[in-house]
Amino acid sequence: MIITPPDPGAGAYAAPGPDQNLGSTVIQTSPTAPPVQGGAAVARLLLVEDDDGDAFLVTELLAEGGADWEVLRARSVAEAAEHLTQPVACVLLDLGLPDAEGLDALRAVVDAAGHAAVVCLTGLDDEHRGIAAVAAGAQDYLVKGQVDGNLLHRALRYAVERRRAEEQSRQLYESRIRATENARLERGLLPQPHVRSGDLRFTTRYRPGRDSLLGGDFYDVVETGDGTIHVIVGDVAGHGPDEAALGVALRIAWRTMVLAGMPTERVLPVLQDVLIAERRTPETFTTACMLVVPPERDVMDIWLAGHHVPFALDPVPYLLPSTSRGPALGLLPTPRWAPDRVELGQRWRVMAFTDGLFEGRIGQGSRRLGKEGLLDLVAARADGADSATLVDAVVADVVKLNGGPLSDDVAVVVVGRDGTEGETGA
Repeated sequence: MIITPPDPGAGAYAAPGPDQNLGSTVIQTSPTAPPVQGGAAVARLLLVEDDDGDAFLVTELLAEGGADWEVLRARSVAEAAEHLTQPVACVLLDLGLPDAEGLDALRAVVDAAGHAAVVCLTGLDDEHRGIAAVAAGAQDYLVKGQVDGNLLHRALRYAVERRRAEEQSRQLYESRIRATENARLERGLLPQPHVRSGDLRFTTRYRPGRDSLLGGDFYDVVETGDGTIHVIVGDVAGHGPDEAALGVALRIAWRTMVLAGMPTERVLPVLQDVLIAERRTPETFTTACMLVVPPERDVMDIWLAGHHVPFALDPVPYLLPSTSRGPALGLLPTPRWAPDRVELGQRWRVMAFTDGLFEGRIGQGSRRLGKEGLLDLVAARADGADSATLVDAVVADVVKLNGGPLSDDVAVVVVGRDGTEGETGA
């Protein structure tokens, strides 16, 4: 057992006299790792006890049990909070302290303890407080006067293992909840195209970022009653469930407006109103690309709100022209958006995508793939390939160049004519 002496120059520890008590100075080891004695890690025990006699008894009991602990001493909750800024395996807490008592003291220590186990000390006449303490978050309680060295050592070790098991269970539960939430949000981000006509083909793909951390990428495809095809690909800035939920809200709002027959020039302004009403912070913005193909299928209107320009894939891949790109949604109070009209031939395909597809790195350096690099990859794969095969191959190429999973989500929609497209899928 390691006991911290009150004086760095003090010798062997002795029972506290009138002018001597247990110190609260940390033994100088690594600031982030527990001390090492004889080649083995020594756990830190924070003893929170204002009575010097009881504190001395605890250290004697630990020595009797043959336990290897680095014992730190605090006499109040405030002092304990200062010690708990460094790694501690267990806190042995007296429930009667000068600045807090009972469950108030426990709650304050548990809040500061992080992953450390907490064991409470109670008197012979208030064992019920120990039971209440376990119900309130402590791992165990001990009654003063009823503990020997071996029992104290076992109780502390069991408490540490119990706290570790509780933390692992909590993490597993949170992981399952997060996976369930992500699956529900992902379903909201990945709709089935609402299309009746059979003259166009659609390929859709969505790939979550590293560790399946959802972002706000979304897409949708809708055909209105007059045969007009509407496509949107969007990207809410940021990553996580809040951004994913906002992406779902924007996608559903967009589909609702399109199916309700709202004029196309009104869709982006209203979508910005939805974004502003639903976002959690005023800094959140969204980029979007809308494609509108009339029933004649001879032209396409491209609406860009801070989004990058899509690619045409036939006869060879190239970047579509854009002169009317407007700001992202949520950046300006009264933005203006206008379409770029593109003439279409008898056979054509257009690929819209989010920036996760080209923001990956190339190798171990800091160089990014970029839109030009992505266009080269598409061109290398496009000759004779159907849309599904093309998109899957390009995504695989991007991941390989990145050296592993991409950090950002990827959403892709390919719309095309003349029966050369692959199946529609998520």
